[in-house]
Amino acid sequence: MRALIVVMDSVGIGGAPDAASYGDDGADTVGHIADACAAGRADNGQRQGPLQVAYLAALGLGEACERATGRKPPGLQQRAGAGAAFGVAHEQSRGKDTPSGHWEIAGVPVPFDWGYFPKTVPAFPPDLIEQLCASAGLSGILGDCHASGTEIIAALGEVHMQTGRPICYTSADSVFQIAAHEETFGLDQLYQLCETARPLVDRFNIGRVIARPFVGRSHADFRRTANRRDYAVPPPEPTILDIATAERRHVVTIGKIADIFAHRGTGRNLKGESNDALFTRMLEGFATIEDGGLLFANFVDFDTLYGHRRDVAGYACALESFDARLPELLNVLRSDDLLIVTADHGCDPTWSGSDHTRESVPVLIANGRSAGPIGARSSFADIGATVAQHLDMEPTRHGCPFW
Repeated sequence: MRALIVVMDSVGIGGAPDAASYGDDGADTVGHIADACAAGRADNGQRQGPLQVAYLAALGLGEACERATGRKPPGLQQRAGAGAAFGVAHEQSRGKDTPSGHWEIAGVPVPFDWGYFPKTVPAFPPDLIEQLCASAGLSGILGDCHASGTEIIAALGEVHMQTGRPICYTSADSVFQIAAHEETFGLDQLYQLCETARPLVDRFNIGRVIARPFVGRSHADFRRTANRRDYAVPPPEPTILDIATAERRHVVTIGKIADIFAHRGTGRNLKGESNDALFTRMLEGFATIEDGGLLFANFVDFDTLYGHRRDVAGYACALESFDARLPELLNVLRSDDLLIVTADHGCDPTWSGSDHTRESVPVLIANGRSAGPIGARSSFADIGATVAQHLDMEPTRHGCPFW
């Protein structure tokens, strides 16, 4: 008896009940991608035609979308297969960011408001930058604004390489991001700089400091690498990862889960450079999970490569590629295992701007003992509560099991 939580980062299925207050009323990541595919607006060299995600549909993705928005998107008309359970979950936490979504999935809704930097230039308080430069021995920084990571690296990367000044920027999330060249600046120096910045931004209640390394020789070929590292504050209460670790359960985490939870209770962490590589690592890690163990995975490409960049065709390809590998996971599940496929927020690639969108998320379940709809859940924390119940763990403080 084992449990897996698989987070398709940003794969939302329609505006949450409170989406209007975030300016996201009408956002629908999966629905709008499916519409674009059906209309031929997401055809490229890798794919064409309607969205093809048969295995996600068999787990109930179409029904989950219908519960969230009142319609099944094109390509998701297939009914859920026997043995699948499905529903939709709404977020209690007030942010639409990665830590809030993941912590709530793990049983801990965020009870406070994150701090954010203003959309001004400069974006950061002068005394913060003065402290950072003094502590790290820097002559100054570049950026100091809200920006898309790929765009600001293209714009300032060459100056960064010439001056040695790191590129510091933020977004609509509660983040302080630092981009630097892996070779001319160095990964170790970038990580040390982020470690220096982490306590300096605590007084602003910033959720994450993120190292954004890149390589290349000019703006024409700069690209970010998989050596990203997040320096997050720890969750305010014990998560299912903490509970599992305290009970000496076997815990394996995939991708950036360890960073999101500040490496607390995250067990053995396996990383990969792409969704495809992460899927392979997940299969590798799951093969080692002992009875009573937990695997928690994040697939980040949906969000970082396609959602934020508003790349509809690329997002559709990523969904289809992920779906094509699902049988490899489904075929190794035992009858007493529990698999929950979900998301942490939306990032509608058809939406304005480049930020996350406030959306409900799918809850797709493969479990030999229960099937059928689980309805609309009032909190992502119901996922953590269900996992704890399935593994006969100490209950989480928040959330209600599905059954």
